[in-house]
Amino acid sequence: MPEYLSPGVYVEEIEIGSKPIEGVSTSTAGFLGETERGPTEPRLVTSWSQFQKVYGSYFEMTNVSNFLPYAVEGFFANGGARCYIARIVDKDADKAEIKLNKNGTNCLTVRAVGEGSWGNRVAVKVQEGTFSTASKPLFKLTVYYWSRGSVDTTNPDKTADIKEVFDDLSVDPLSDNYYENRVNGISNLIAISKEDGDSGDTPDGPGDLTALSGGSDGSLPVDLDDYKRDSQEDDVPGKRRGLNAFKEIDEISIVYAPDPDDNLTDALITHCETLKDRFAIIDCDRGSSNIDNIKPRDRNETSYAAYYYPWIKVYDPLTKLSKLVPPGGHVAGVYARTDIERGVHKAPANEKVKGAVGLEFQITKGEQDILNPRGVNCIRAFPGRGIRVWGARTLSSNTLWKYVNVRRLLLYIEESIEEGTQWVVFEPNNEKLWGRVRASITEFLTRVWRDGALMGTKPEEAFFVKCDRTTMTQDDIDNGRLICVIGVAPVKPAEFVIFRIAQWSGGSEVSE
Repeated sequence: MPEYLSPGVYVEEIEIGSKPIEGVSTSTAGFLGETERGPTEPRLVTSWSQFQKVYGSYFEMTNVSNFLPYAVEGFFANGGARCYIARIVDKDADKAEIKLNKNGTNCLTVRAVGEGSWGNRVAVKVQEGTFSTASKPLFKLTVYYWSRGSVDTTNPDKTADIKEVFDDLSVDPLSDNYYENRVNGISNLIAISKEDGDSGDTPDGPGDLTALSGGSDGSLPVDLDDYKRDSQEDDVPGKRRGLNAFKEIDEISIVYAPDPDDNLTDALITHCETLKDRFAIIDCDRGSSNIDNIKPRDRNETSYAAYYYPWIKVYDPLTKLSKLVPPGGHVAGVYARTDIERGVHKAPANEKVKGAVGLEFQITKGEQDILNPRGVNCIRAFPGRGIRVWGARTLSSNTLWKYVNVRRLLLYIEESIEEGTQWVVFEPNNEKLWGRVRASITEFLTRVWRDGALMGTKPEEAFFVKCDRTTMTQDDIDNGRLICVIGVAPVKPAEFVIFRIAQWSGGSEVSE
């Protein structure tokens, strides 16, 4: 309570009524896979061009899956706006590095931003800073990168694929030009640090162009442990990588890894079921021509994932030909586009797959009649309408959770309410608080209903919210529990549109 210790007029601000609940984003994806280069801690990417700057472009490497760039490009081409990239490397991979010197003594360490042999194709050159003086020495660092081949020390300005220049860098932490602030987190290739044994002095320049070394890919191909990275030594703040790092990123609502094997599929689904705020997109196996063998529910019975078939063909800039790629990245973009244009309650189906130029297999209606009840969402080509997602089912056999949009709508509602009612914690647990909670949730669900996400011609038919003595016992209240019961009636997609047509003799009566 405020204190009043002397006579006077006092004005106070108080809060009454409900607090608004803001709907969370549902279109942010989390991608896992191998890339040409880049950091291994997850990074937010908001465009295909930004992905290329940070992680490189299309690539070919032995024992490395190269599908992630095609998936990310397909995501943005189909309407995706935001995604996090978790670059996967072998847990024993190393970063390339080099020591900068002053008078023959190590002063600073330059490392590649991520593990892998790609860092050995990075080279640096040290020169005196443009505005360097004897009293305030500064240095200039030029960084080069070659996407293939090896470092060219003879003519790097013409042959390098990437060139970064950082001029007038200072080793003084109080300077505006301090190298950690000017380079680290800005360069897409390197980071600078003062390691044990480094003097921290301004490095000598001019110096020769010198390549980083020691970068290693570890043991390839990568395995499930490299994707999960959930060992005790990896599961600590600041060191989390792969799928384990996605636990820290609350914004992610769609999870995808191109062409996962059965074990990785299990890990993706377990991740979504554990966090209960995201949904997994699963690819079929390449070459799955025998539909009798396509039974994803036999292994994965869940409402937190959807399965898509078959693979799609896209234009490949590397070969200038079409290339078969898993469909999930493009489908994730369809999810995002549908969420943005219509809302998460709209089934992400009967939507065109932009960027797809063909299918691995043409699916007939008869084949989909078999696959659809199994939870297989087909991608089909229709004359005059293009290639479209033609299914919206989860991998659940429970009819309550049969549709992708129903599961994702409930995830949206649950996450929005959870984040929008954090203010309730530690408030006095009494009738006044219960009333404010009911009002906040009712106001939010009314907006959801008005957006067309819930059934009913009026809010009372669309949802209910109860938070009172009927939902809590005195023991609950004594033990600090506030229990609110919420029921919603989500809309279901019109999956089967039936027109019953009969001949009619004009003027005769038609029975209802």
